[in-house]
Amino acid sequence: MLEKQIPISNHETPRAVFPRAGVDFCQDSAMHLSRPSRRQFLKTAVTAAAAPLILPNFLSAASPNGKLNHAAVGVDGQGWSDLSNIASHQDVNVTAICDVDTARMAKAAEKFPDARKYQDWREMLDKEGDKIDSVQVSTPDNMHAPIALAAMKSGKHIYCEKPLAHEVTEARAMAKAAVKAGVVTQMGNQIQSTIEYRSAVILIQQGVIGKIKEVHAWAGATFPREGRPAGADPIPATLDWDKWLGVAPERPFKNGIYHPFNWRAWQDFGTGPIGDFMCHIMDSPFKALELGAPTSVKATSVPEEWASREAWNSENWPAWATYEYNYPGTKWTAGDSIVVRWYDGGKKPARELFGFENPERKAPGGGSLFIGEGGNLLLPHVGGPQLVPYSKNKGLKRPKLEGRSHYHSFVDACLDRGKTTSHFGFAGPLTEATCLGNIANRHHGKELEWNSAKMKITNNRDANKQVKRKWRKFA
Repeated sequence: MLEKQIPISNHETPRAVFPRAGVDFCQDSAMHLSRPSRRQFLKTAVTAAAAPLILPNFLSAASPNGKLNHAAVGVDGQGWSDLSNIASHQDVNVTAICDVDTARMAKAAEKFPDARKYQDWREMLDKEGDKIDSVQVSTPDNMHAPIALAAMKSGKHIYCEKPLAHEVTEARAMAKAAVKAGVVTQMGNQIQSTIEYRSAVILIQQGVIGKIKEVHAWAGATFPREGRPAGADPIPATLDWDKWLGVAPERPFKNGIYHPFNWRAWQDFGTGPIGDFMCHIMDSPFKALELGAPTSVKATSVPEEWASREAWNSENWPAWATYEYNYPGTKWTAGDSIVVRWYDGGKKPARELFGFENPERKAPGGGSLFIGEGGNLLLPHVGGPQLVPYSKNKGLKRPKLEGRSHYHSFVDACLDRGKTTSHFGFAGPLTEATCLGNIANRHHGKELEWNSAKMKITNNRDANKQVKRKWRKFA
């Protein structure tokens, strides 16, 4: 098996950003499973996650044949993309694949005929034992933490889709567990590794627009739903519905409503528009400004119809919302604090903030805008950074960077040939902020004060109850 020493350096590796106090995730969220060996997976994984954050001192050990034996949980949709990209590395063996819907496993089974097939990830971890080195978690958001925590407890390296977790406490627990286990981790915000996003971080830190006064970031994602439908539909023969629900509360199966994709709209399974895109687009501001935990968050606006209908706001995320985060200042910011605003569902910053020279120019559908003391920098989503007004780009020396694969970087790090950049030490705080936004939208109009050390919303008891959740038992 592979054990990986994770070195410490700026940005590229885990930082001790989490305090020791206040993590009682294991007390309220430990899941009890029907079979003792599987119950022990989650019980021990979550208990380990609550331990103090201490950087390990493991020695790395390469696999005898220099290959990474990889297992995947969730192998269609984004899971298919993740698996295909990881497997495209010449030193990867796809050893096991798992999906609760066997019909959605067929494509992966055909491409990787030697991979052992499972419908229960717990059985996979139980039976594969020391046959696998890494695990990919590409499931709905509500199952990221249960699977990743159990796998890390077993010493597996983890590639986990974004957002890292469904709740704040889960993100904190995953980051702590990764460091305790000494495993390589990577969150699936693959755009972080593009030359465009990396260039923006470098330019901001080179001071091309001076110290940063505020940041705006936005995405067009939207998942409108109007409450839970009545009745139940027959469960497909290929789908284990109870395992698909996982730790979420039980509900009837409805065709096309939850599985395979529309789960993003539902509070029990997904994290809505902010969860789908904030870990992509806010990644660059987080890296460039070295942001940590916010001191407060407020949902400044949500759809009135969503807010006024309990059937909607108790089940679904808003189709759009706007948020205001307050962060402590860093050496890259103009003041002792900085405001970061997030917009989704098609909402954007006011056009006059951009400083466009061309009156016909429109803001991109998604991206981030850094407002500095010496000008603005616009980073379109999956686009190159540019100064605003555009005339300022003349003579700008952009960094010369080599392309890299987010997926291959993970594999190389597992094989002790490099390091990851979206490890859980970085992805954890970014995901925590994302999850705090989803608490704020349910308490829209109210500023929620966040004490990161105590993991507590200090000024709103009802909101604080949503920092963590209980996990359902499932067979």
